[in-house]
Amino acid sequence: MKSILIIDDEADIREILGYNLKKEGFEIHTASNGIEGIKIAEHTNPDLIVLDVMMPEMDGIEVCERLRGNEKTKHIKICFLTARSEDYSQIAGFDAGADDYVSKPIKPKVLISRIRAILRRSAEDLPPVANENKELIIDRDKYIVTKEDEKIHLPKKEFELLALLASKPEHVFDRDYILETVWGTGIIVGDRTIDVHIRRLREKIGNDYIKTVKGVGYKFMTK
Repeated sequence: MKSILIIDDEADIREILGYNLKKEGFEIHTASNGIEGIKIAEHTNPDLIVLDVMMPEMDGIEVCERLRGNEKTKHIKICFLTARSEDYSQIAGFDAGADDYVSKPIKPKVLISRIRAILRRSAEDLPPVANENKELIIDRDKYIVTKEDEKIHLPKKEFELLALLASKPEHVFDRDYILETVWGTGIIVGDRTIDVHIRRLREKIGNDYIKTVKGVGYKFMTK
């Protein structure tokens, strides 16, 4: 049985989501704030966390960052809940390490569908990294990139985007394939999201590794 931890400061949301997810056969744990949620996540090791962004004291972004920085919890899938729909808040959530993003008001059937999709999808579903460039080494297990012996810690989506591109050097990945593979189906993100992540990757690893193919997508370059 898959287990889900719901972290939300609103009791009615915890109750509604918990009820609907239990009906679908999930084991449910709940927490009313981020600090409590982190402790429960460490103790119960859930398969997925449904995490509210706007919470007092410690918001969902910080909770997500702490979970991703903890060896005990960094592997757990995370789906954000938020009433905010602006692009920047989605990008911030993905940068923190979220796997998906659902806006309030929540439709339980939609959320359950997204949860099942997240649980089916994992980093291992990406093609194996075939990068043989010794200057840039991609360690998928640790989510670390090493360039010329210097470790570069990337947010989860940036890492998965780089790993995807590097899995087939010189191959052009179109935008639709990138969105579906890295962000998953049913997630509303646009080209701007990909462009922002590409720009940030170039700032961290250099401009020579990722080439834009105008009107199509991107490819990883070997030196």
